[in-house]
Amino acid sequence: MAGEAVLAIGAGIAARSVLLTAFGLDSVIELLSGITLLWRLWSERRGSTRVETVERRATVISAALLVLLTAYLVLVGLYGTATRLHPSGSALGVAVSAAAVLAMPILAWRKRRANVLIGSAALRADIAETITCAYMAAATLAGTALNLLFGLWWAEYAAALALLVFIVMETREALEAARGGGEN
Repeated sequence: MAGEAVLAIGAGIAARSVLLTAFGLDSVIELLSGITLLWRLWSERRGSTRVETVERRATVISAALLVLLTAYLVLVGLYGTATRLHPSGSALGVAVSAAAVLAMPILAWRKRRANVLIGSAALRADIAETITCAYMAAATLAGTALNLLFGLWWAEYAAALALLVFIVMETREALEAARGGGEN
């Protein structure tokens, strides 16, 4: 995940690509969510009596990270579209997103299997972020490949904006889990 973040953000900055940079930031969010989840699980393992408090905080942090990603995509995507900022094609961006398209669904599936035993709202929010990463990888792959192969620079913005529908749904689900409204 750290490698994915560094490569995607680096490729995004080099190509002036909102989509690739957002994909890299999503990887950073996924890392922070994982660290938050480890904090929650570590608290439970050492027998803390505050597991519910830690669970709630971990879930809120995961939900907040998704809200920040949504805001980034909206603001930067609209700015790039309005200013007609043309991202360059990026073979590295295509490769990184293609690898994530393959890896993220497997990771989400394994997390869901683990959560059957754990029943953690924080892990549910983390799974939502992993699924978001998988969809974001697919959108990034489509947008960056169309730009690289055919020079369709606007495809990256279209992919980023179209992705918002899914991210908003996942964010809503994570916020419900943070409020205690989700089921285990």
